[in-house]
Amino acid sequence: MTTKVETEAGKQNPMQQIRIEKVTVNIAVGKSGEPLEKAKKVLQQMTNQTPCPRNARRTVKDWGIRKGEPISCIVTLRGKSSESFLRRALEAIGSKLSESCFDDRGNFAFGIKEHIEIPGTKYVPEIGIFGMDVNVTLERPGYRVKKRAIRTSRVGKRHFITRQEAIEYAANKLQAAVIKEGAVVGET
Repeated sequence: MTTKVETEAGKQNPMQQIRIEKVTVNIAVGKSGEPLEKAKKVLQQMTNQTPCPRNARRTVKDWGIRKGEPISCIVTLRGKSSESFLRRALEAIGSKLSESCFDDRGNFAFGIKEHIEIPGTKYVPEIGIFGMDVNVTLERPGYRVKKRAIRTSRVGKRHFITRQEAIEYAANKLQAAVIKEGAVVGET
């Protein structure tokens, strides 16, 4: 019996192949000024792209944050640079992802405690050490219909990426071990 992904000839349907749409890297500093500028330098050094600052959505007096104050910086990677950075970032966490990292739409996210754990990153004492969040958005061909300007349409429910498909993609294509409750999937 063939699945919906495979045709009778044993070939895979090209519209069902999963790919990386984007990798978003976020460093949240919690305050503006010099720490945010250092975080921007770290992101610039790791990704070779200019980081974009993000502002606080609301005022939190206990933390000294005002609404509209820049408190974090973000970089979005697409194409080949996203995959190369993702492989380096996965190496920093030992190529192990928890099953809870995956959402129901097939995206996944993980954190890195120190940016110097990423291979190829040098420690600069003047800048310091920062942690970061890495968010990976997966897609299939045909997702463009929900983003285009003219004749925007919905993506069918069966075309969405499920959690299990994303776990298989991470295990097979990215060689990441996905840790379930008590078991490991895709250990190489």
